[in-house]
Amino acid sequence: MKRTTLLHAELSGLIAAFGHGDMLVIGDAGLPVPPGVRVIDLALTRGIPGVFDVLDAVLAELVVERSTMASEADTSLQAQFAERDIGPLTLESHDAFKQSSRQARAIVRTGECTPYANIALYAGVAF
Repeated sequence: MKRTTLLHAELSGLIAAFGHGDMLVIGDAGLPVPPGVRVIDLALTRGIPGVFDVLDAVLAELVVERSTMASEADTSLQAQFAERDIGPLTLESHDAFKQSSRQARAIVRTGECTPYANIALYAGVAF
């Protein structure tokens, strides 16, 4: 059994295979997944797991160079994201966010039901 935080085998393997600049989206329960983009569906019930539960587990494994989220998110949600180790956080419209998510290696679907609780993480390097 792994010693580190993230135990989900598929998600852990995906992160291990990431290269510099690869994008991982962690999304709320309603974020559409573009055709052809891999989805890792963790949603169990409304609110479980929450987006920050998943984000914190992912951040234990993934070096993040920068991140993006929807500008429509309220400022308290933006602040909750920004207080984590996600590199510089850029804001873009939700429509632009959905378009750019087409380039993601995967989208992780959570049970989160807070509007615009989605974040795109771009992998950095550990050296």
